[in-house]
Amino acid sequence: MHHSKMSEQRPLLDVVLRPAPPMSPRALSIVLGAVVAMNMAFAIYFVSRGAWPMMPFMGADIALLAWAFSASTRAARREEHVVLTPSLLAIAHKSPEGAVSEVNLNPYWVRVEIADPPEHGSQLTLWSHGKGVRVGSFLPPLERASFAERLKTALRIARATPAQESSLPLREGARA
Repeated sequence: MHHSKMSEQRPLLDVVLRPAPPMSPRALSIVLGAVVAMNMAFAIYFVSRGAWPMMPFMGADIALLAWAFSASTRAARREEHVVLTPSLLAIAHKSPEGAVSEVNLNPYWVRVEIADPPEHGSQLTLWSHGKGVRVGSFLPPLERASFAERLKTALRIARATPAQESSLPLREGARA
């Protein structure tokens, strides 16, 4: 977030949203090892009974579980950085690969929309000039709703603050 207006004003809100981290690599290895051990026991049993065609399926579920662990770990590397000043709301989306895309909105025109009460599938959407930007889709519903309320409060302050002034910043890193 290197916008020139951002550097001129102190942020009213500066939050980095991150998904909940998956289990540690060691814990994932232990779980995968336990599944491999159980599958080996079942495979030996089935082969001893003449059901050797079961073997490919026993390996496929291990491969799928390893892939799921890998995808979960990769997805946890994404984040969103939300910075609000009296004159600018900047949202930077960072993909798991590290690519960053940024959306800049005028806080005066931003409308925050989220289901009440929040549900698993509900989304936090920031609307401005007919276009929507989703934020915090990876957060649990209650954390997404809590962030929406903090953002609404900060937007009210931004709208009431002349662009040349800034008030005390609300800084915090949030994660699921």
